[in-house]
Amino acid sequence: MTFSICVHESYTDDEGEEQDRFGVAVTTRLAGVGTLCPFVNEHGAVATQSLVNVSLGERGIEYLADGLAVEDTLEALLNADDGRETRQLHGVDAEGTFAFSGDECGDWYGDAEGEGYTVAGNLLTGPEVLDAVATTWEAAADDDPLPARLIAALAAGHETGGDKREELTVQSAALKVVDTAHPDPATAPYQHDLRVDASETPIADLRETYELAVQSHETAMELYEDAYEDDAMDEAEGVE
Repeated sequence: MTFSICVHESYTDDEGEEQDRFGVAVTTRLAGVGTLCPFVNEHGAVATQSLVNVSLGERGIEYLADGLAVEDTLEALLNADDGRETRQLHGVDAEGTFAFSGDECGDWYGDAEGEGYTVAGNLLTGPEVLDAVATTWEAAADDDPLPARLIAALAAGHETGGDKREELTVQSAALKVVDTAHPDPATAPYQHDLRVDASETPIADLRETYELAVQSHETAMELYEDAYEDDAMDEAEGVE
């Protein structure tokens, strides 16, 4: 009842240090998908869906943090899961990808792996949904922020048909991004963890939420910088 994308990309920061970013974006025709499906840390990204087993995502990123490869991690978790054939589980780490769809997932279902990304979905209108997600991701400009590219990939899948259960009007969407430059959620940009829990237009709302989050952050930083400069000037004048 969901489609999602997991991604990894490497980049060089302003200090010349090599960094990694991991992200998940997901949408479904039910409320609260952000509480169930996307899991990310500074070691990888995992999405668990279809008949959701949240522990697959929770334990998946824990095992990645312990140094296990994503394909070994997720395959081992599935092998220990009696409900394996009802699951979809996919994800990435810095070195590889993994995607699985059980034979009892709702039609149409499928998954795919590409360079640094995986996509999966079930109860979709057809394979063109995942094709659109993957194609849009691959064509996105690398200099666009990762959350914006993830939202664009979701939007492409939705516009191509998306989740086929049109009788369900309440929908949701979510994205999570973790950057090795800011692995602590307390210091990470807050536009890297966004959710629309119940809406009839979740992807459009997620894009608007992201844009407002970026704008509000920029406005706040300008205000703080102005206040800091004013305080520094007052201190300098006081010394003189």
